[in-house]
Amino acid sequence: MATIEECRSALDKLSDNMQHAEGDVRDAAALDRSVSCHITDLDVTFVGRMQGGRIVVRDTVQGPPPDKAEIRLAMTGDDLVALVDGELSFAKAWGSGRVKLNAGVRDLLQLRKLL
Repeated sequence: MATIEECRSALDKLSDNMQHAEGDVRDAAALDRSVSCHITDLDVTFVGRMQGGRIVVRDTVQGPPPDKAEIRLAMTGDDLVALVDGELSFAKAWGSGRVKLNAGVRDLLQLRKLL
């Protein structure tokens, strides 16, 4: 099982990847939205903001997200690490329910370029 530190490191790596993206992916990464990522097996949530082509984690809280972020993810720590490392396909994980993504329709259309 992935640790909180490994999950935070995976989010940092994802943020770095987003910042160096090009084309449509870079456009999608440029969204300015509140973000939460609930790690279900650790029952911890990373809360922050997607801005300037990065994910800025501002807080880590116990339990589910305290507020409703504009973009909400939920998954196990192992799945987060596997997604960021390219070992797990987002489409397969989302389709099977291993990863949950909630956002507005416009944001989902933009985010599909990232995923």
